[in-house]
Parts: sequence; C-alpha cells; structure tokens
Amino acid sequence: MIQMNEVTKTYETRNRTGLFRSELKRVTAVKNLSLNIDKGEIVGLLGLNGAGKTTTIRMLSTLLDPTSGDIQIDGVSLAGNRRDVQQKVNMIAGGERMLYWRLTGRENLQYFGKLYGLSASKIRVESDRLLAEVGLTEAADQPVEQYSKGMKQRLQIARGLINDPQYLFLDEPTLGLDAPIARQLRGTVRQLAKEQGKGILLTSHYLQEVEELCDRVYVLNRGELLLCDKPEAIVRQVAGSQTAHLDVTGWDEALRPQLLEHLGQLGHPAELAGSCRSDESSFGSDAFYRISVQTPSADRLITELLPWTAANGLVITGFSCDKPNLEDAIILLSEGRVS
Repeated sequence: MIQMNEVTKTYETRNRTGLFRSELKRVTAVKNLSLNIDKGEIVGLLGLNGAGKTTTIRMLSTLLDPTSGDIQIDGVSLAGNRRDVQQKVNMIAGGERMLYWRLTGRENLQYFGKLYGLSASKIRVESDRLLAEVGLTEAADQPVEQYSKGMKQRLQIARGLINDPQYLFLDEPTLGLDAPIARQLRGTVRQLAKEQGKGILLTSHYLQEVEELCDRVYVLNRGELLLCDKPEAIVRQVAGSQTAHLDVTGWDEALRPQLLEHLGQLGHPAELAGSCRSDESSFGSDAFYRISVQTPSADRLITELLPWTAANGLVITGFSCDKPNLEDAIILLSEGRVS
C-alpha cells in the first residue's frame, strides 16, 4: 500500500517589488493531504482550482520532497529510502513526453532500464517482452520520431513497466489519442490492476474515463482534500437525484396524488411533473402522457411501478432515464453549487 500521511508541500518564490528589492512568497500547493492506494486498485485524482495534482504525483514518484508529513510505500518511508522506493514506482505521462525521439523504441527501454539498475540480460528480456506486449515488436528498431501518437503512448506504457513497478502513476495517459487507441489503453490499465495486481493512480480530464476505471476518487481543491469516495457515491452525494421519464396512455390527473403517495411508500421521495406528448411516425400521431419523476433510484422505479400502473388502467409505452455523471458532479463542485 502507498500511504500519504498529512503531507504538505510549500514552495518559496521571490517576487520583485522594486529595482533592487524583492519579497519572499510562500505558496502551499498541497496541504495536509492523506491518501492511500492499495495494490490492485485504480484510484482517481481529480482537481478543481489550483488542485495540487501535479505536485502530489511528483512527491509520490520521488521527484519532490514534501515539506512536512510522510509518504510510505509498502511500509518503507520515502525519507532516507529514495532508491528503494524508486524500484517500486513508475510514471506514465500523456502526450509525447518522457521519450527520446532520436532513439529507437528498443533503445529507449534499454536506457531507462539502465537507470533502474537492471542487468543487460534482464533489460534484453524485458524489452522484448514489453515491446511484444504493447504491439511494437516490428517497430522496435525504428526511431521514435517516426512513431504515431498511439505508438508513442504504447511505448510510454512499456517504459513505465520496465522496472516491473508495484505502483504506477498515470498522468493524462490518453491525452490526444484517438478513441480506439484510448479504449485499448484503458483496457491495458484495467488489466495491469486487476490481473497483475499493480496499484494505479490516475489523473485525467476525461471524467468518463475516471468513472469507468476508478475504484475510488480523491477530489482536491486548492491543495486540500475535498472528497474521497467511489465515483457513483460522489455523483449521488453532489449531483443528487436522477430523473425517470415514463410515457403512459390512459392518464387521469386525478391519479396524481395517488401516485405521489405510492412513490413515497416505495421509498422514492419524488417530485412529480407531467406533460402531454405525441409520438410522430409515418403512421400518424399517438398521444401519450409523460410522467417525470425525480428519484434517487430510477433503475428500480420501472419494475416497482408496473403493478400500480396496471391496476389503474395505465399502459407504459416508453421509459427513459436522465442520470447525472461524474462530470456533472465536478462542475457543480467547481461552481460551488452542491445539491
């Protein structure tokens, strides 16, 4: 497990106030942050204003020392054990960073393998295995500058795995990738966690990606922890209820109070709205009444309402649901509007 225990990072800068004068300014990028990442778990790290995500990842990957607090990896403190910790972690960045374009794919892996102290024979075996795993065997001896974006990102994955890390930090891993390649990469990330047992920290501006992959999500705001929970729990807590739409025929407005009472008995503290609609088709127009219900659990609503609608002579002709997602929740948080 990775554990950050009340970690703070403060930067000191000097702002010029005159021709020969300057003043010292301290900026706290991360403040009293505690988080943990278990092996086999994918954890999301999202941020609002001046969140401190980059600083957090740099501290976890040993590129920065915290001002205070402690970081432990498998019970080993980063302080005084940097080399041991570095053997257990690696980082994969999005875009086209962290590769040497004039070197071939194989030479990149050889270079980074040497940085981690791997033997020549180990580098040779691991390079061949990883290049095959990411589908770059045929391009292994081509300069990286000839690679497509997708090929470069696949090489990034191989580079990030060259030391067989127990923990991976993924910083915008699908940035700029085409949809099919991004989907393939998400599958690889899921495999690394669930099949190989690697602990993964993921940052991404693609919130659907975070919602799809992550077991838990930390949300930071100005360097402080704002929320930590499962993605669906954050959506439920921040964005609130869902809206279920039922299209029925045979509606009578006198049924409204009965329906509200019935929804309450079912555990759906609902707000009910309705409107007359029509379904246009080549065979004419069929009028129906759309009942819109604000409820915490739209998935259960349709099956629970079937007996009631049948008993009251209503026929359900259609059902749809509007569900808030993680993006909705983050927008609400960033705007300071929480339901």
